[in-house]
Amino acid sequence: MPDQPSPEILTPSEVYSPHSEEVVYYTRPQHRYWLNLLLLFATFCTTLVVGARLQWNFDHALPAFPLDKSLFPPFLWAIKGHYLLLGLPFSLTLMAILLAHELGHYLYCVKYRVDATLPFFIPFPSLIGTLGAFIRIRSPLRSRRILFDIGIAGPIAGFAVALPVLIFSLGRSHVAPLGQSIPRIDLGLPLIFSIVRKLLLVFGNAGALANIPASRILLHPVAVAAWVGMFATSLNLLPGGQLDGGHIVFAVSPRWHKTVSRVTILALIPLALFCWTGWIVWAILLRITGMRHPSVAEWPGIGTGRRVLAVLALLMLVLTFWYSPITSTDGPQSLLGTIQSFMPAHH
Repeated sequence: MPDQPSPEILTPSEVYSPHSEEVVYYTRPQHRYWLNLLLLFATFCTTLVVGARLQWNFDHALPAFPLDKSLFPPFLWAIKGHYLLLGLPFSLTLMAILLAHELGHYLYCVKYRVDATLPFFIPFPSLIGTLGAFIRIRSPLRSRRILFDIGIAGPIAGFAVALPVLIFSLGRSHVAPLGQSIPRIDLGLPLIFSIVRKLLLVFGNAGALANIPASRILLHPVAVAAWVGMFATSLNLLPGGQLDGGHIVFAVSPRWHKTVSRVTILALIPLALFCWTGWIVWAILLRITGMRHPSVAEWPGIGTGRRVLAVLALLMLVLTFWYSPITSTDGPQSLLGTIQSFMPAHH
């Protein structure tokens, strides 16, 4: 997800003003590649440990995220048990999907000579070992066409990588044993998962998965990575604020950006109350950033071809969005308490 331009000034460079044909001089900050590499390595480590536990659970016919002390697996568990290599498929797949998304933004920044950083990964002791990745755009965007292309390139690239991964890995998932009642966290499967399940059935694969409830599917760790990629795509495509979806809306119609952002916030509030409490975080995020957008020249417009791509972005949102992405067999309040109990204490 690209961040908004930064006003920091270091080295001179030239851009066109969004409101005139004059050349505007701004200063280009120096890139700190060591920080990108450090965060990349740290995220690889955290996702590797999570992937090791996911693979261990999968090999022992256990849910991906049982509600016990293995929810956030300790690093020493993976080291002492020589389990780290088990986490490579999940870790590499997840990071490839996230990297594809951010490189989609970055390469279009390079194409249009927009100053942007390389991707920053965010390591975090969460269910998946990371909070994702982002790039920072540090120079003005000269037109709505550039804003649109940079905004939509990330979701398309991430989806293009996650989809074949999902097709490959879903057929390798298993059916949970009958009578298994282990308290666990369930991942809500969006429409794209149902479509892939039906395609696998048509081609004679994964027949056992075709007619069972999603809650009885033990997802292969690589399929969990694909789920994360689809979930990240849906979050970034929410039509509001300075998310990718908000950039697309602004590029299509600057005058509708605030209205669409408000409608998105209002839609997330009941979803937070009745489906998944995490939606309130995104409602607050959109409220904080959703009423403003970096200035971009209104003319020229984006043209018919890009409007068709905007419809494609809406279709990707429909395929990847799920109203209740994370649930617990013990209920949402119990899930919240369990997650809090595994978070590190702060002193």
